[in-house]
Amino acid sequence: MVQILDVMDKALNGKPMSETDYQLRLFAPKVQEKVKEYKIKYDPNNPVPSDNSLADDLFEAGLELLVDVGAYCTSSGRIISYTESEIKQALKDAPSRLHFGEGRDRKSLVHRNVEDKTPPWCLLGAGGGACSSDRSFLTLVEGYAEIPETNAITTPAITRVSGMRVRPASPLEVLAAMRNAVLAREACNRVGRQGIPIMNSLATAESDIAFAAALHPKFGMRPSDGYMICCMDPMKVDFARLNKATVALSLGGAIGMCFGPLIGGYSGGPEGTAVSNVAHHMMGILTYQASWLLPFPLHLRYVASSPRDMVWLVAASSQAINRNTHLLSINLNYTTAGPCTPMCLFETSATVTAAVVSGHSIECLGVATNKHEDRTTPVEPRISAEVGHAVAGMKRSEANVLVKGLLAKYESKLSAPPLGKGLYECWDPDTRRPTKEYRGVIRKYKSAMADLGVDLKPEM
Repeated sequence: MVQILDVMDKALNGKPMSETDYQLRLFAPKVQEKVKEYKIKYDPNNPVPSDNSLADDLFEAGLELLVDVGAYCTSSGRIISYTESEIKQALKDAPSRLHFGEGRDRKSLVHRNVEDKTPPWCLLGAGGGACSSDRSFLTLVEGYAEIPETNAITTPAITRVSGMRVRPASPLEVLAAMRNAVLAREACNRVGRQGIPIMNSLATAESDIAFAAALHPKFGMRPSDGYMICCMDPMKVDFARLNKATVALSLGGAIGMCFGPLIGGYSGGPEGTAVSNVAHHMMGILTYQASWLLPFPLHLRYVASSPRDMVWLVAASSQAINRNTHLLSINLNYTTAGPCTPMCLFETSATVTAAVVSGHSIECLGVATNKHEDRTTPVEPRISAEVGHAVAGMKRSEANVLVKGLLAKYESKLSAPPLGKGLYECWDPDTRRPTKEYRGVIRKYKSAMADLGVDLKPEM
């Protein structure tokens, strides 16, 4: 079994190569080689494919890609290589079940199969969104914790400390990361969810020093929380990220590696990016010592998960992983539209449906491409979770019809999506409910979903 010391040995003694050569002369050509070799083809008429041979070919292509290119360590300028036997042993050793949380909120994240009736694990929250104040942070996290389907919380990032904008690897980032942990636990305590796991409570901690500082137990983090570490695209790591992994492992935490290969990036189109997405899963359990994975593939043009080719990518690569491994993988989705718009809710519904019927659990979500502070509410993750539970067990062929119906409602608007409204324009922090206007949007959305054959819960 590959351990963190083995990773460091490979990072220090692997084949030397420049980062540019790795990305452009090794990784990118090899991805296209695998697409061509396995005849992987994106089918826009089937955004949720039912082709098992496509899924299996994608898996083999992803495994071979990792063998051929390895991971790249930017700190040492060397390739971290893995043999096929090392990869297969890591897949065998990876957990198929993990426990998170404490007390009555302690639950099990389990592997799901394609078309599995088991409800998805719902990691709900901002998906990397940003908050401008402690007030908005507490408002959001309280709302997330009160969602009945919430299994775990992902917090927003804090962008200011005492009015000063956070600067990377500075005392401001350290202080903000500590505050991130403290406020997240406080918000959960306020609504009676004291034991709920906070699987990305350190969204503010980009640097290794801030990450390590905020993990001190006095700030509220626990070994039963999940420690998320982000991978650089494509399949890259540095010593700072390995420092994070080493600290998390020393505390007994379960590491989740998040990664976002881009359509239009080094992997090329949807076919190559699907291969890359699969390969990143295997790279994560080896290089980052991850016990669970969090893919968030994005479209370079739209910075979202909801375009048709992205939905296909999510479905196809999810099926590849869940048909051929028992890995624990949670798909994170992004929308182009903002809160208080039907488009935002239709976008997340399409991607959630594709992921859940293909065997993945869900993290929801990044709203309005996550570019704006305080432009997300507890409504969007709640709707996403309701959809995830409603479509669990649905056949892929049925999901394909549903997703095409959803795409028809927003696809033409992706180039100029509505920005929607800010947090306090459509969410009442005192009643912890959406405003009258947003409730009207939700009613119309749920009526449209019923017309598409999906009955959701009554009004919030």
